[in-house]
Amino acid sequence: MNAAWEAASKGGDVQTIRDFLARGADIDARDCYGQTALMLAAHAGHSPVVETLIAQRADLDVTAKFGLSALMLAIIAGHVEIAHLLAKAGADLSLTGSGAPGFAGMTAYDLALARGMRGLSAELEGKPLVGM
Repeated sequence: MNAAWEAASKGGDVQTIRDFLARGADIDARDCYGQTALMLAAHAGHSPVVETLIAQRADLDVTAKFGLSALMLAIIAGHVEIAHLLAKAGADLSLTGSGAPGFAGMTAYDLALARGMRGLSAELEGKPLVGM
């Protein structure tokens, strides 16, 4: 992954992301830890970057260290709005974490439930959201 692309993803620089995409950047390029721009932006809490990457068809289901996806990283970091965006966009809810204590065998639903995100866990379980 290009260092400027990575910095823009982590830093929430949506214009730089758009510029890179317009020049043909690999939307699913990975950093040295196997994370994509979508994963970095989701974990950092940058909704505009996440929205842009979703609109440009970034792979929602790439996993990296510990089997975590962008959706799972958003939940771990406490970014409920971003988790909602990714779930609505069609992120795979059946993916499970691996390796690390606290992630092994857990889905996005399990992670949200463990973190007390009741509205999000209900959405991920397929129940109607009430008074989030």
